[in-house]
Amino acid sequence: MIQFNARASDALLIIDVQNDFCTAGALAVPEGETVVPLVNQLATQFSTVIATQDWHPAGHSSFASSHAAHEPFSTIKMPYGEQTLWPDHCIQNSHGAEFHSDLELEHIQCIVRKGFRNEVDSYSAFYENDKKTTTGLSGLLHERNVKRVVCVGLAYDFCVRFSAEDAHQEGFETIVLADACRAIDLEGSAEAATQALSDLGVSIR
Repeated sequence: MIQFNARASDALLIIDVQNDFCTAGALAVPEGETVVPLVNQLATQFSTVIATQDWHPAGHSSFASSHAAHEPFSTIKMPYGEQTLWPDHCIQNSHGAEFHSDLELEHIQCIVRKGFRNEVDSYSAFYENDKKTTTGLSGLLHERNVKRVVCVGLAYDFCVRFSAEDAHQEGFETIVLADACRAIDLEGSAEAATQALSDLGVSIR
């Protein structure tokens, strides 16, 4: 069980709770599906609930299969910087891209799809990895008079981390509820995420 005293000016940001990031998925986050009941419980406490959905075209540039002689989880240089290469995952209209079947969608007012541009990956709910192309989420939250963003979901050390960083940069008070997140933890990426968020002043609870 998880409790949070949400304010009217808070938004819950549910990040990538999709089949491919859960057990038996193409890019499974260890115990990823265990966040679902916690997220469902939290969603009942917020008046603004937004979910993100990784939504890649087949052959996306972030897939290792799109780069000869490169293995999943290796890195390459892209025009926008270093890019981790992933197993093919969350391909548009596939089962893997669907939200986990136990995620209660009735509380969600808006779904932000990301990573659908073939030439650039997207971890953050706010910006593509080029740090220039916006998803429009910041404007939506400001229009709804949101002051504080609470981040939960998958994976803590990638999409949750970068969403929280960008929420902070966009002027929102930002909280990450660690119990409602799970990490991939590639070569210490979970610890690095905690350090980066702490350095920014993002609250991790």
